[in-house]
Order: sequence, then C-alpha cells, then structure tokens
Amino acid sequence: MKFGFIGSFGTPAQQVALARECEEHGWDGYFTWDAISMGDWPSATWDPFGLLSAVATVTERITLGAMVFAGPRHRPWELAQRALTVDHLSGGRLVLPMGVGVTIDQAFTSVPGQPTGLRERAELLDDVLTFLAESWKGEPFEFQGTHLSTGEFRFPEPPVNGHIPVWPVGVWDAHNPPAKNLRRALRWDGVVPQLRGTEDEPLPNAVAGLTEWLATHRDNVERVSDGPFDVVAQGKLSPDPAVAADQARAMADAGATWWIDSWWDPATVTPELLLEKVRQGPPTL
Repeated sequence: MKFGFIGSFGTPAQQVALARECEEHGWDGYFTWDAISMGDWPSATWDPFGLLSAVATVTERITLGAMVFAGPRHRPWELAQRALTVDHLSGGRLVLPMGVGVTIDQAFTSVPGQPTGLRERAELLDDVLTFLAESWKGEPFEFQGTHLSTGEFRFPEPPVNGHIPVWPVGVWDAHNPPAKNLRRALRWDGVVPQLRGTEDEPLPNAVAGLTEWLATHRDNVERVSDGPFDVVAQGKLSPDPAVAADQARAMADAGATWWIDSWWDPATVTPELLLEKVRQGPPTL
C-alpha cells in the first residue's frame, strides 16, 4: 500500500513546504484539492495546478494530485494544458483523481447556467475525460461529446509516460451498485470510493465489496490504458503508530492500494497540525 497526504489548509508557501516534508518523511504522495469556495468554508482555495507546479519543482519522488479535480467545471482544453504542464514539470508524477464536483462550490452556484444536475455533470465528466485521452495521442483531433464539441486541437507534446493516470470517483452502494458509474472507473486507472448519499469515508467492508464488484466486471470493460489499477481510500490515520498500521492493513486487505490521509475539519485542523501529522510519517506495514 502507498500513502498520500492532503494539504487541506494553509497558504501556498505552507503547502509547498508541507509537500517537501511529505517527501522527506516517507510519504508516497502529496495532494491538494480543487474548488473555488464552498459555502462557509473558511480556508482560501488555491489553483491546484499552480500549486502542484510549484510542488513539482521542489520534490523528486512523490506522486502529485488533487482530491479531487472537479471535471465538469473545467474547460477540457485548458485542463489538458495545465495537466500536461505539471506532468512534465514533475517528470511524469501527476495523477488525476476526477469527480463531478460539488454543487456548493461557488464555481457552480455563482455562475448562471452552470450544470448542477448529477446526470449532466456526469456526462460532462465523461466528455472531459475523453477529451484528455484524445489530447495525449499527439495527433490533430476534433471533439464531439455529449455536451461539448470543438474544432481542431493538437497537443504535440504527449505526457511523459504517454498517459496521465486517471482515478475517477466511484460511488458505491452494496445494495444497488451504480454500474455505469463504476464502469467509468474501470475504463481508467483507478477509483476513489465514495459511499452513495453520504460524505462518510468508506470502511474496509465497503471497499472490499467495491473491489469484488470491480474484479467481477473488469473483463467486460474496454480500458483506456493497460496499466495498474488503483483503489484509493481516504481517512484519518490514528496518531498511535500501531493503530494506524492496523487501519491501513485492514484497508489493504480489503483491496485498497492507496491510503490518503485526510484532515478536513476547519474547527480543529491548522497548517501546524498538518505539518505535525506529516512528520509522524506513514504507517509501517
């Protein structure tokens, strides 16, 4: 299992410093987040690609991304350009966790005409992902999707490794698995599990059910890439090393390949606390 850490709070300078500490203290990945502003959320929200570009220049090893990029509110040609820039700056260390976005994000609520329905946002996410895949081929293309169409584009420089890994959010419901949603994840390089209808992080038994469903249906889906497939769990690791190791081991046994340590409570979490957590290092399994 690999371990990542989310920089949920702090100035850009604090976030760059936090990412360097992640690399120095044995973490496998640093992640920011992607929103303009969300309701009464007290933290400033920074451009994730600008932040990751800075982090790319001061780190050498760790994976970089955001939890998660809100695909439907990005223009896909601009998203492709920004992602390609970070990919090259980092030597191919970028991953793209991708979701439909949250409608309390002011990028949705403060702009008339933005899509807020789940179906439309899901269709837009598929358009964005398909555009990204086309942009990595290095050939001229015109795009025709469900909601987006363009004239000719060409991105002559491919990603460092030919393809940037994409981890779509996969909504899980053990009683009624949303097959279309999960097949989207199977086409790409991984899945970020989310429990249907809640903000709770899935526990190991839910992740086990999800990974079993994915394994059963994997052969029926045409994949965009033939690389490894990651299952990316999130949660708070205990400050007790033994308990943290047990948490991670249970999630690994359920099929997760990443644990992203996530601290989001604005009432209790500070940049100083995040730095303290990072310096504790990931669990030893």
